[in-house]
Formats: sequence, C-alpha cells, structure tokens
Amino acid sequence: MKTKAITGIAGLVIGTFLTGIIGFYSLPGLMMMEDETKYDFETTVQVFEEKVNEAGWSILVTHDMQETLKGHGHDVLNVKIFELCSARYSAEILKLDDERIVSPLMPCRVAIYEKSNGNTYITRMDSELMARPFGGIINEVMQQAASEIEDVIVQVIR
Repeated sequence: MKTKAITGIAGLVIGTFLTGIIGFYSLPGLMMMEDETKYDFETTVQVFEEKVNEAGWSILVTHDMQETLKGHGHDVLNVKIFELCSARYSAEILKLDDERIVSPLMPCRVAIYEKSNGNTYITRMDSELMARPFGGIINEVMQQAASEIEDVIVQVIR
C-alpha cells in the first residue's frame, strides 16, 4: 500500500512538473496571434489605418521602430506598432475602480512588420484569451473590443 502511495505522489509531482514545462513553452504561441498579409508593408499599413478608422477606432500613437532604432545605430526591417483605442470600450473599464487594474493592457496594440522572407505580417495579443481569467465587465468589454479589432484585421489579411 505504501509503495502505491509513493508511486501515486511521484506520478503527480512528475505530471505537474511536465505540465508546467509544456505550458511555459506553449504560452507565447497561445498569447500572440500572427497572420501574413496579402499586401506589401506600406500598403498593409495604409489599409490597416483606413479600416481602423472605418471601424470607429482611433490610432493614438504609431511607433516606427525601424526609425527609432536607426537613431540608436541599429538596422532592422520595417516594424510599426499601433496603439488603438475605442473610447466606448476604454470608458467602460476605466470608470470602475476595480477594473482599472487592466489599464496596463490598454490601449490595444497591433504590430505590422516585415520578415526576412520579404512578406508582411500583422500580430497582436490574443485579447480574448487574456480577458477570460478576469471575468465580469473586463472579460465582457475586452471580448467585444477584441472581436472588433479581429474584424479589422480580417479585412487586411484576406
């Protein structure tokens, strides 16, 4: 009986350890979403900006990482990071004290970049996945916002 208990405990510890390792290495693939676009870099940026505006969202800031890094002596391919905001969704979260905890996740960020294969990609955090553990109004609002941004992205990649 004692051997079975020790074997069971050892199996539980090993299983937990292996689950942790698998989770650690698979989480980045779950948290980030990347799609190849059908356009070159400049056209992708232009179409994306148009679709964001048509959806009623604002582009608060665009970070041109190629230019920024060039100023520090580094040469990288085109990378632009867009900070997007929907006042309607932001207000729903920021007007509530307890929900402000997710403000570091705001505004939504989307990046468009080139890879060495010459293709252009669009990437973003999986906000729907990130929202679930929070539950309540945070989950509800982030799900809606993520859905709208995905609709915009689909128009750019297809």
